[in-house]
Amino acid sequence: MSDPARNPVIVGVGQITDKETAPGAARSPLGLMVDATRLAARDTGAPEAVLSGLESITAIRSFNDTVPAFKSPFGRLANAPWSIAQRIGASPREFLYPPSGGDVPQRMVTRACDQIAAGAISSALVVGSEAQRTERNAKRANLALDWSEEAPFEPDELGGTIALYSPTEVAHGMRVPAVIYALFEQALRARKRLTPAQRAIELGRLCAGLAGVAQVNPLAARNEGYSAEDIATVSPRNRYVGFPYTRLMTANVYVDQGAAVIVCSEARADEWGVPQDKRVYLHGSAHGHDEWFATERSRLDRSPAIHRVVRKALDGAEIGIDQVSRFDLYSCFVSAIEVACDEIGIATDDPRGLTVTGGLSFFGGPGNNYVSHSIAEMVDQVRARPGSYGLVTANGGLLTKHAAGVYSTARPATPWRPSDDARLQAEIDVASGPKVPLNPTPAGSAKIESYTVLNGPDGPERGVVLGRLIEGGSRFVANAPADRATLLRLQEIDALGLGGRVTAGEAVNIFTPDA
Repeated sequence: MSDPARNPVIVGVGQITDKETAPGAARSPLGLMVDATRLAARDTGAPEAVLSGLESITAIRSFNDTVPAFKSPFGRLANAPWSIAQRIGASPREFLYPPSGGDVPQRMVTRACDQIAAGAISSALVVGSEAQRTERNAKRANLALDWSEEAPFEPDELGGTIALYSPTEVAHGMRVPAVIYALFEQALRARKRLTPAQRAIELGRLCAGLAGVAQVNPLAARNEGYSAEDIATVSPRNRYVGFPYTRLMTANVYVDQGAAVIVCSEARADEWGVPQDKRVYLHGSAHGHDEWFATERSRLDRSPAIHRVVRKALDGAEIGIDQVSRFDLYSCFVSAIEVACDEIGIATDDPRGLTVTGGLSFFGGPGNNYVSHSIAEMVDQVRARPGSYGLVTANGGLLTKHAAGVYSTARPATPWRPSDDARLQAEIDVASGPKVPLNPTPAGSAKIESYTVLNGPDGPERGVVLGRLIEGGSRFVANAPADRATLLRLQEIDALGLGGRVTAGEAVNIFTPDA
């Protein structure tokens, strides 16, 4: 029998998207989090009791604290969950600021369920935001904003962040997700035996489906409803980012968005008077990771972790994939979506759709916090169809860390059981097989295994090659020569399997393609 004091349930969600406010009047990241929290509390029907009764507050790590290039000139919050608590009148036991990653919102909702089931807490808030749109506009206007706040103590960072890029990847200019995901993309194209032009048509069609969802979502940052041709065609407004991905195929980080999720025990929900039709349960959840450094994976077009994490979450919910009514698959780049579809066992044109928001390119990609939005939207979707099931997948890093959750208004027949993620990770490690070590000093004849060209506003800037030596077959990372003609050529031909020579440098290897 389920104990209401230990049975977790989601009772409130709130989302904000601001596309218009001028930078001098727009909300700070803290303001967005506080307002999203208040919306989630109002969603429960008992906002004052909920806000004052929160026992755990998690603030998703900001992009400013995650990516060095995004460090804000406007200061930072020393303890974001503490600052939130001061604004809403809460006195929580926990002030959490977890590591970076798009998987973290799902993992923190799962952690809240675990803690409630263990009797450690009875209520929790998971909230995050980004104000990159306002930050960019303020910089352009030469405004001096102050988003900083000190705190009497530091938050619990739950172990802190582990580097997601190897030193070799960093040295070759690969510390940009657009580079790594483009390498995955080329591996998918190679497996499907498509030309770049044929693949571009596929990419446009897939993304147009996401854009169609965003078009009717008032919270989406891009409501234009782009066509497949709009998305696939390179133009001054839709340049390449990491070839072959155009701007409209890439997560849009320049958004002002916030989202919050409130979880509590059924007993606390009863005490607060939360209506039954507001209650949504996490039926199954799991997390795991693939080989940590992307360039050392045996397959660039597969994810043993997604396969097993989703299967474990569905097993926990005691349903099969056919019983899922709606999906929200993590969609920072198309390769992330297609690999997930392959591993889950659904088509990219599944009639149930791949997103409930519009995805990171069109709804918006607010740093580490996108999945807070997908969970919030999925909660609303399953509320509208009582008894249905929705699956959310979450991806952190470079198809590295994965989490999944199954949501429904149906009350689980059995008590909440934490997932045995250590055993699951052991299974993933076996399925992944041995990693592929990189040759640190490659020299000689070689061929391209995967490649991309990183572009800036003025065109191609850096070519990145994952290659194999002809003699011995060892894998290496290299840059292409930096001349514009070579970089443009790599974007104009099908360079998969192209031969050339690689030379080892003190820090950077160079692959020169054959003429």
